[in-house]
Amino acid sequence: MTIKAIIKNTIKRLESEGKVLTPDFYAETFCKEAKKAGIKVADCEHLEKFTKTLNKEFQKDLISYRVQSINEFIRFLVSKLNRTNKTQCTDFLEAQSLLVKRILQSMQLLHNKDASALAKKSIDIINTYSQAEQLNQLRQLWMDFLTTYNDSFLDKLKLFGNIDKNDLKHTIEHLSFEKKDEDSVDLSKIASLFVTSLIPSIALGVNEKLAILGQKIKSNPELLDSEEIIKEVKSAVSLRIAMDKESVKEMLGSMDFILDKLSLRLIDMIEKSDSSSVEIQNIKKELENYGAESSKNFKVAHKKLYTIALALEENSDSLNKDLKSNSQEIQKLDNKVKSLEKELEKLKEDSKTDFLTKLYNKRALDEFMKAQEAEFKRYNRNFAVVMFDLDFFKKVNDNYGHEAGDAVLSAFGKILKSESRSVDIVGRFGGEEFLAILSETDTKGGVIFAEKVRKHVQKSRFMYKGKRINVTISSGVAERAKHVSLSAALNSADEYLYIAKKSGRNRVGYKI
Repeated sequence: MTIKAIIKNTIKRLESEGKVLTPDFYAETFCKEAKKAGIKVADCEHLEKFTKTLNKEFQKDLISYRVQSINEFIRFLVSKLNRTNKTQCTDFLEAQSLLVKRILQSMQLLHNKDASALAKKSIDIINTYSQAEQLNQLRQLWMDFLTTYNDSFLDKLKLFGNIDKNDLKHTIEHLSFEKKDEDSVDLSKIASLFVTSLIPSIALGVNEKLAILGQKIKSNPELLDSEEIIKEVKSAVSLRIAMDKESVKEMLGSMDFILDKLSLRLIDMIEKSDSSSVEIQNIKKELENYGAESSKNFKVAHKKLYTIALALEENSDSLNKDLKSNSQEIQKLDNKVKSLEKELEKLKEDSKTDFLTKLYNKRALDEFMKAQEAEFKRYNRNFAVVMFDLDFFKKVNDNYGHEAGDAVLSAFGKILKSESRSVDIVGRFGGEEFLAILSETDTKGGVIFAEKVRKHVQKSRFMYKGKRINVTISSGVAERAKHVSLSAALNSADEYLYIAKKSGRNRVGYKI
């Protein structure tokens, strides 16, 4: 391959990766294409030459930071040089830690139980020289406190003065709990309203005890402020409730008797459909006779039951005929519905789409991987597999609910679909795990794709019911050509995903 061909491939690769044609991007991509073509270019070997001049510790750092260009190499050296003054760095960290402790100690003095407890816990963790993971968990607790804190309880003080939520001391000092003349309560109006409430809502008439108490309060509303009347009021309320309950019990007893009789007759009528009209007429006559004996409380319920009997009488003949003529059709329809239900169930089982994310489900992914494996064995067409997993997804469900978790999964599915090529296969592998099958792609190409998806997710705003949910992903990349079998490649991708999570999450795990 000629240098001209390498230049042409370099420009094509920059366009396919969506990169701007700058000197830095061009030099980096040109060296990759030259290496891929097996041609050594002196300008592309500077990084390797300079790397060998560093000590082994710095060489390991270069590998771990994935330095791949001269610009990245220079930035790496600059950052190392900036950190050479260990005394200054240590003094700054100690001063910063002391400042945080003083802030937390100040927060313990605030009049908020949750904030004080969290501040004390933070000081204890800082004093024990905790690990980064503990500090991250602590930071999340403070974030939870900030997002859930609600100071609406202060609004209850508005009756006693102006509320300044930025200066609670000033607010408390200027509250007034004295009863103002203009706010005085008119007990006569309350007395009238209260006496009306003593009248039973269901039972007929007012008990003598309730009437005496009502008259007493009407004549002297000031009694509502006395302990003795309060006791009488409690007793009166209990009496009113008891009267209503007793009245309801009587009415329900009468209604239950009629309903039981009516239901028994209706069941018997249905079983003897030929004599249904006669039976309905008998029910109507019994209701007419019972109406004269029933109490006035039952008048409305009895009228409704009587109307039902009339309607049954008018429609029983046509109902019986329709039931007989349509019973066979109903049976046919029932059989057809059952058959359709079986077909629908089969279609659901055969479906290859995940209902939530609209991506391929695990069954479909397994089929595509089998087809890809067959092409690899027959035509030696390499492919890469990328395993994705949403970081701390359980916390999303715990903090915002499963509906929010479903919304996040659906949104990530759209991102994964948008970043993939038309020839790529992407789907939901299970739970919060997703899988991408990249045809004719090696590990490097898989890492580029995984990084694009990771950055897209990190920059996206995941919103649910007005709340923003911070979401990141981790992934693992493996290519088929470097493994003895498809299952081995999948296991490697899963292992690199696990390494990415253990290394801090929000990153791509792989091995070139």
